[in-house]
Parts: sequence; C-alpha cells; structure tokens
Amino acid sequence: MHESPGRVTIAHRVLLAIARLTALSVPGVVRMCPAGVSGMLRRGANEGILAEVEGQCVNFDLFIVADANTNLRQVGQKIQVEVARAIRDMVGMDAGAINIHIQDVAYPELEPTRRNE
Repeated sequence: MHESPGRVTIAHRVLLAIARLTALSVPGVVRMCPAGVSGMLRRGANEGILAEVEGQCVNFDLFIVADANTNLRQVGQKIQVEVARAIRDMVGMDAGAINIHIQDVAYPELEPTRRNE
C-alpha cells in the first residue's frame, strides 16, 4: 500500500445525491418527500434525505413515498442495502444507520399526473 500525497474530500452534497438516486432506483419507491418541519434547517431536508458524517461513517435518514402495491418492509430493507453498497463502492465510506421513513403510499392508478412529471 502506498501513501496518498494529499487528502480527498467528498462534499456533503455528493453523499446526498448518491443516497437519493440510489433510493429512487429501488423498485417500489415512487419519490422522495421533504424531511418535515424538524429537519428543514438541515442540508438535504428538502430533497427527502438527511445525512450526518462521523469520521469515515455516514448516517442517513431517507423520507420516501412508496408504491402501495409493494411490500413496504422489503422496499425499506432494499433501500438500506443498496444505499450502503453505493456509499461503500463509490466513496469508500461506511454507512452507519440508514433509517427509512415511509411518509406516504401512492396508488399509481390515482396519481396519473405525478407519473408524467
């Protein structure tokens, strides 16, 4: 192993983008939703995700709307696995807690305009 000639810094925004796009790619996730009033002053809250970095570990809270025709527990678990993998593979950091908050369920047959956005 060789020594690095400097330091690599990953912007907080990059971690948010990786987690958000990974969560949205999981079947059963319709969209992200704002983190709520308690998290609105924190970065990423309006994108449906909060992240906290502690050393080489990052903790996430993801706020989603899920498809009502899926198993919500399985969707949440799949998001956890995929976000942890993406963070590890893309930035070499460990994912600590990945908390999934299912804020709402969407019935696709009742939301045709949302799907066209």
